[in-house]
Amino acid sequence: MRKHGLVLMAIILTLSLLSACSSGNKSNSSESSAASGGKGKKELNILMESVPDTEFVKQVVDKYTAETGVKINIEAVNYASMHEKLVPQLLNATSSYDLIVVDNYWVGEFTDAGWMEPLDSFIERDRFDTSVYLKSLFNMVGQVDGTTYMLPFYNYAMSLIYRTDVFMDPELKSKYQAEFGRELTIPETLEEYVNISKFITKEKGSTMYGSVMMGLRPDPISVEWLNYLYSSGGEFFKEDGSPRINDANALKALELYIDNMKNAAPKGAAGFGFDEAFNVFAQGNAASFVTYNWMLNKLQDKEESKVAGLVNVAEVPGGASLNGGWGWAIPKNAEDKEASWQFLKWVESFEIAKERASLGGSPTRKDVLTDSDVLGQFPHYVNVQKIIEKSKMIPIIPQAPQLIEILGRELSEAVSGGKSPQDALDTIAKEVKEFE
Repeated sequence: MRKHGLVLMAIILTLSLLSACSSGNKSNSSESSAASGGKGKKELNILMESVPDTEFVKQVVDKYTAETGVKINIEAVNYASMHEKLVPQLLNATSSYDLIVVDNYWVGEFTDAGWMEPLDSFIERDRFDTSVYLKSLFNMVGQVDGTTYMLPFYNYAMSLIYRTDVFMDPELKSKYQAEFGRELTIPETLEEYVNISKFITKEKGSTMYGSVMMGLRPDPISVEWLNYLYSSGGEFFKEDGSPRINDANALKALELYIDNMKNAAPKGAAGFGFDEAFNVFAQGNAASFVTYNWMLNKLQDKEESKVAGLVNVAEVPGGASLNGGWGWAIPKNAEDKEASWQFLKWVESFEIAKERASLGGSPTRKDVLTDSDVLGQFPHYVNVQKIIEKSKMIPIIPQAPQLIEILGRELSEAVSGGKSPQDALDTIAKEVKEFE
């Protein structure tokens, strides 16, 4: 009996080892049980912002469910609620969300706190090619200090959206030539842009403004003015880390911004948020709008815009706009990181990223932005890629949200006349220095 018992134990041990090897092979394969709807989670919960790109993701996820048996639940909330909802979840022992999208503002905070799962082991194992992403986006919502925490989801680099019919108007062009001795064209510098905006406002009277602006604090005015800062050669910090946001370049940027707000934008623009500014432009009451490049698709929609067919996109005058974007991430405390990765790898595959772009999404992959089918629908993506490549981001620091609060407060003070532009910038520099 002892001999038979030993033989039986040997058989059981052999079967156990074979089972373990088989299980190990499955877990290291891109065709894992999570990917095929096997032993992994049957439902994945994702928190996203209520924006068009989220709607385009919703339109394709049924394909993933059909392929894998895994249901995708997307909770979409407005931007103001996202950070408040996310932080408690990221602090819990286990997150209710299997995947999240992260704004570039939060990257420094989230990586510093250790709230996002590094993706490098997944990327290496499955040979996922991250070189397909535009470098400026991957450096912002992809890799931080050599570790990959996110895959870029969509870009919102800012640009100049303008009325083609206004800039080609023969009467306006003739008057501009007579007054300034040069042709009315898309401006190459901020000084030209402000002068042209004032000229159009003067010539069109109350029927059209040269520029619609969004001066609401803190985010709208901050993201708008940063285009002026970067295009004037300004920066937040010097190479040694000390503030330079109150230097001559920054002062020039703020003075030009105030000039445009007071003399070329609608009354009340100092209190406009994004929606108010968009509505003014969509109604045909402004010639230009410094805004997110993906807004061009909305403005070309006849159901949303009276200027459909009359708009195009260019780089911000001066050539250096504010970069912006969101990245996909797996919370460090997610329950089944393998299942989360399998969906992330799928939704960022070329085929699905291209389908999202074809629906009107805002691509982050170079091969999607240059795809002939996508360009056939959206030829302006040639310009968008150039804009993104030259754009600059908000510094990746844990205090980025506080930085925007400070910026919005002081810029508003300068626009309202409560402080001189130099005093406002000096206050920003002083408070930012305390971050060190």
